[in-house]
Amino acid sequence: MRSYIPDALPAPFARYAHATEWPAGHRLLRSSGQLAIDHQGHIPQGARAQAELIFAHLDAILAEADMTRADICHLTTYVTDRAHMAGYMAARDAYLADCPADSLPSSTLLIVGGFTRPEFVVEIELWAAAA
Repeated sequence: MRSYIPDALPAPFARYAHATEWPAGHRLLRSSGQLAIDHQGHIPQGARAQAELIFAHLDAILAEADMTRADICHLTTYVTDRAHMAGYMAARDAYLADCPADSLPSSTLLIVGGFTRPEFVVEIELWAAAA
């Protein structure tokens, strides 16, 4: 995968690229939107804690597909309020901390009216590609 951060554009707000490209012939993986709920039905409080649990879920999905964080091409995230953006972005930047700058995924963050349960404040889905 190759990331693009053109000099003609302002720098991204955080640890992501403006665009990504992957070579033909790669396997593509697209997750459903993941919510922060564990096997016991516990939902953590706060956007950062929820995002961290969701990223753990995404790691499990990647592992099942024999992929890693380095294979992530794009993240789409939904939060229920602007107040949740900072917590999510801190979790995302920590999650991608080991990804080289030239292979960061692109990222979209949307503010939505809510999810299936009011306790959920973050939902994340991903695209990944691997040879």
